[in-house]
Amino acid sequence: MKTAKPNINYDEIVIDIKGLYKSFGSNHVLQGVDLQVHQGENVVVLGRSGTGKSVLIKIISGLLYPDQGKVNVLGQEVPDLDEYALRDLRRQIGFSFQNSALYDSMTVGENLAFPLKRNTRHLSSSKLRKSVEAVLEAVGLSQTLHQLPSELSGGQRKRIGIARTLIMQPKIMLYDEPTAGLDPITSTDINNLINEVQQRYSTSAIIITHDLTCAKTTGDKIAMLLNGNFVKQGSFQDVFNTEDPVIHSFYDYNFIQ
Repeated sequence: MKTAKPNINYDEIVIDIKGLYKSFGSNHVLQGVDLQVHQGENVVVLGRSGTGKSVLIKIISGLLYPDQGKVNVLGQEVPDLDEYALRDLRRQIGFSFQNSALYDSMTVGENLAFPLKRNTRHLSSSKLRKSVEAVLEAVGLSQTLHQLPSELSGGQRKRIGIARTLIMQPKIMLYDEPTAGLDPITSTDINNLINEVQQRYSTSAIIITHDLTCAKTTGDKIAMLLNGNFVKQGSFQDVFNTEDPVIHSFYDYNFIQ
């Protein structure tokens, strides 16, 4: 069970989306989406592939612009931000990509140090080293400091990808299909790590997935995205306690017992 932390204001909204529309030509991906994420909350956006889940988090991080609607992140209207303000906002958002997005030519330590070197001026080598060691310890991979990404397993690469986002101490984590391509045991490890990150770093998160085990394990709230809209939001039990045949078919497909 997740433990409430006294330093988190669970009533504060850190992501507020209202009336969000996004189309690509005749493909109407998001059609009036509403979503709120509170401080310290893990929200799972659940849906089949191609339903707009990844488009949603790209809009939140300013990588895509909405056609219409409100996208407020940490008190700022994302579509209205200029290049410099958007860059500052992104420093507070950790984006865990599906493929981990590590540089193959760099060691694990160099991969982790890269965002700090790029975004932080006058950081001493000792502080840089301590920051790298701290996030490696947090994801349980201290021994990989001098290894190359090619020497790591898929699960280890996922962990290092998460560590690289944590090194900037983000307020919000965006996870894009964190368990995709992993075996069940490794997927369980990643799900547990997502919860550990939430507790240790007091992060809020949106977790994009079609994996019901991931959703059930990590989500404080589930938002089911179908046909461009959230058809149901609430706890895992609330979402799947329904007679809706589409939601039932999604549940049955994942073989959750």
